[in-house]
Amino acid sequence: MPDKSSNNAMDSLVGDLKAVVSPLRAKLSEIHRKYAAVNDGALADYIPELTKANPDWFGICLTTVDGRVFCIGDSGQTFTIQSVSKPFVYGLALEDHGREGMLKHIGVEPTGDAFNSLVKLESFGGKPFNPMINAGAIAAASFIEGKDEPTRFNRVLEMFERYVGRRVQVDMAVFTSERSTGHRNRAIAHFLLNFNNLGHALEESLDLYFKQCSLLVCAQDLAMMGATLANGGVHPVTQQRAIDPQYIKDLLSVMSTCGMYDYSGEWYYRVGLAAKSGVGGGICAVVPGVAGLGVFSPLLDPRGNSVRGILALEELSKYYELHVFGCHNNYEKLVNDCSRRGR
Repeated sequence: MPDKSSNNAMDSLVGDLKAVVSPLRAKLSEIHRKYAAVNDGALADYIPELTKANPDWFGICLTTVDGRVFCIGDSGQTFTIQSVSKPFVYGLALEDHGREGMLKHIGVEPTGDAFNSLVKLESFGGKPFNPMINAGAIAAASFIEGKDEPTRFNRVLEMFERYVGRRVQVDMAVFTSERSTGHRNRAIAHFLLNFNNLGHALEESLDLYFKQCSLLVCAQDLAMMGATLANGGVHPVTQQRAIDPQYIKDLLSVMSTCGMYDYSGEWYYRVGLAAKSGVGGGICAVVPGVAGLGVFSPLLDPRGNSVRGILALEELSKYYELHVFGCHNNYEKLVNDCSRRGR
């Protein structure tokens, strides 16, 4: 016969364990299980090194503005940041040249075109429409100040370290792959040079851009970067300022209107959060004043966005009513579910 006291003790232990698991972590686990089996999409193949990613990788992380971290799945798996780097480098260029100074060279209008398109660049006088497309990001990288390319890149590294809270490094295999196959980006840079929209030498600017895209991060890093923006530009743990607060609205504005490639309009309509995606499979999103979200899954839709990432963030936004134009955008439900510390 089973010992009744042993059964009671086991029931008590199970109850205690359930109490430890926060409602938020339980929701993240549910979403992760739901979409982990989705195999739609394909690995990015125009950068050969990116095809080496495991298509099963899938991680979700949420970090609050007071430093609480909630993760599930492959949230610690590193990958290259790619286009998620764009708003952050643009922020550094804004600090160097100011809002009006950058507007002379890079606009803030969405294009509706693919991220690497040259069509509007040629049609509209060589000024990139926004800093979230390749043309605008290459231009932004070229305007980072410093006496030479290594100095400028070190400034970029230091900036990302302030957002992430640790040292970051370049995946040299991906950098070499991008540098040797990035013919369209090279063509874009020549267009920019032709119209006097490069701040420094062409090859140095391209190298800085390829390196920034090749930085290794994980979903936890992206969530912390989003949380830093949500926290007024101050890292939630280190308390180090990552960006001048006057430029945060600039970053969140262009992320909102242009951050998800040519899916940006529908993204904002459905999800309603400032976000930036990259062809490495990452998405960084910001819940203003509350948290940052980082998702990683390398299977991409035809526009270059993570398939599982979009599904996960859309469900989170709907469940917690995160859309910035929603009726209940005080985010009370999410704040309540973050009440217990989790990992």
